[in-house]
Amino acid sequence: MTPPRVSRRRPGVTALLAAALLAASMATAGCASATPQDVPTIAFLLPESKAARYENVDRPVFEQAVAEACPRCRVVSANAGQDAERQQQQAESALSQGAGVLVLDAVDVSAAVSIVAAAAERGVPVIAYDRSLPSADVTAYVSFDSEDVGRLQGLSIVTALAERPADGVPGVLLLGGAATDANSAALLAGARAAFDGAGVEVLAEYSTPDWSPDKAQEWVAGQLTQFEGRVDAVWAANDGTASGAISAMKAAGLTPMPLVTGQDAELSAVQRIISGDQHMTVYKDIAEEARTAARLAVDILNGLTPRTTTIVDGVPAVLLTPVPVTTENLRHVIVDGGVHTSEVICVDSYRPACIEAGLIKEPGE
Repeated sequence: MTPPRVSRRRPGVTALLAAALLAASMATAGCASATPQDVPTIAFLLPESKAARYENVDRPVFEQAVAEACPRCRVVSANAGQDAERQQQQAESALSQGAGVLVLDAVDVSAAVSIVAAAAERGVPVIAYDRSLPSADVTAYVSFDSEDVGRLQGLSIVTALAERPADGVPGVLLLGGAATDANSAALLAGARAAFDGAGVEVLAEYSTPDWSPDKAQEWVAGQLTQFEGRVDAVWAANDGTASGAISAMKAAGLTPMPLVTGQDAELSAVQRIISGDQHMTVYKDIAEEARTAARLAVDILNGLTPRTTTIVDGVPAVLLTPVPVTTENLRHVIVDGGVHTSEVICVDSYRPACIEAGLIKEPGE
């Protein structure tokens, strides 16, 4: 794409109208208003808000980390709401505002290649955040080892099923994430590796569009009918899809509940683990992921070589370590680790289960 020529004529009505339309498009795309071009600017582009993590953890932690590392820097944050075209517009707006680095968590990794290309044409480095991107122009990648996450989830099911009496071979449903997310394939690969030769039968698998809990619930409900009495576990790729699976099981009146995995250690998932509805989740220190991405972005903006620890598909990367969480280590990882407090977890109907799990004490003790 040929860069636009710079006009030195005084702006007329048409130019002023174009500027107004550009400002409106920035607001529509979810980006902050334009900033002076001489202010060092980092764009933080997030994919969706159905998972609570993005607006509750990723965005505020990233913005705070940049502010601490580079007080003179500006962060332009935007959330695409699971719309790849909208994310494209947000990226264009950020580049127009003079962003010197894009930190991109892609809605659709294939569609995002054009964002990376547009940034490269302007000489703007791109950090792939949480989801890898198939482009040679990516400068760095920050995430967790998704295949390891899937393996941890699968192994947790295998171990738990071995302790449960079963008639015949246990059946498992694979409830994956969005096909547009590169992490989904890696998660499934890890799960299949865990189940291979483990004496379980994979009954069916599904890629959940947009990681939607509602679509996950709909699919699981259908599978419970098709495989009536044969579903012993649901390998769910994250806590959102896990919630959909559990809703389907409750609606079907299943007792005992099949085992359900998850990922992200969302508050609602931790509460479901305490109550016995969800078997496990995988805790990823998302705050550390956001801080790491912020550090790399500031380094790159300052002309420094980003400090990475490994190479993924030819891209310098930092891969953080995931931690499986069950009732056995929930207090240590989640409460003692400062992820969620016992007061926040143990509200209302969860209090009896929390007392049994040792998260809180009986009244009067």
